[in-house]
Amino acid sequence: MQQALIGVIGGSGLYHMEALQNATEHILDTPFGKPSDVIVTGIVHDVPIAFLARHGRGHRLIPSEIPYRANIHAMKQLGVRYLISMSAVGSLREEMKPLDMVLPDQFIDLTRRRVNTFFGDGAVAHVSMAQPVCANVVDALARAFNEVNLTQSVKLHRGGTYVCIEGPQFSTQAESHWYRSMGASVIGMSNMPEAKLAREAQIAYATLAMVTDFDCWHPREAHVTAEMAIGNLMKNARRAQQIAAAAIQIIGNERPPSIAHAALASALVTQPNEMTPESFDRLSKVISAAS
Repeated sequence: MQQALIGVIGGSGLYHMEALQNATEHILDTPFGKPSDVIVTGIVHDVPIAFLARHGRGHRLIPSEIPYRANIHAMKQLGVRYLISMSAVGSLREEMKPLDMVLPDQFIDLTRRRVNTFFGDGAVAHVSMAQPVCANVVDALARAFNEVNLTQSVKLHRGGTYVCIEGPQFSTQAESHWYRSMGASVIGMSNMPEAKLAREAQIAYATLAMVTDFDCWHPREAHVTAEMAIGNLMKNARRAQQIAAAAIQIIGNERPPSIAHAALASALVTQPNEMTPESFDRLSKVISAAS
């Protein structure tokens, strides 16, 4: 099977990778079921990548239905070491305006219905999530943004906290003000447990978040609707594609180290020789060291 160095997961409105050449579709299966859709491998700037539409092409899956474990496991099967998550978000801060972009460095997970680990059923691991994104992948995205955004028409905010809610409904005003009181910067529905699972799979992860609205806390701006969010996202989609492609080139050239690549070195409590054969078979790809 064709291997990939970098994975890209496209969120709402981002269902393909424009710069991808020599595209090949793969229908994969995993011990955790099938991914959201086919995974497309190919080349961007001579770097082998894998692309997956998080919600499926045509946007068929609500956030709670996304098979997060299967998605991340499929990326690991393909050899992915770095993962760029492209996500639409609402802003919880006045200075983060619609069409701006954000590189969050923290998460608050308020999801309730999602399985958030590969472990359990005979195998235990406790990975650190103190630094949930890879600083070097974030840096590559920031540098790529500066290369692409030559007119400075869109502002990049580096750092901030992404609060992930269950959805699919948007927030109440009381909730939106609560999230602001937590110190959250942006709100979305899809980066958890994606970031946690990427860390367990020892894949370096970062989010390129595209602001589409002010959620519903702002006293003067319209409350978010699906039409508003998708409309603003599509205005930024081409720029987001260009940033991802430039970041792929940077990462492919530099192949930076990441704390994620050895995340299980001190986190795996149940050693492989102590796992049941069933547990080891299920987890063998996850616990394998990055190559």
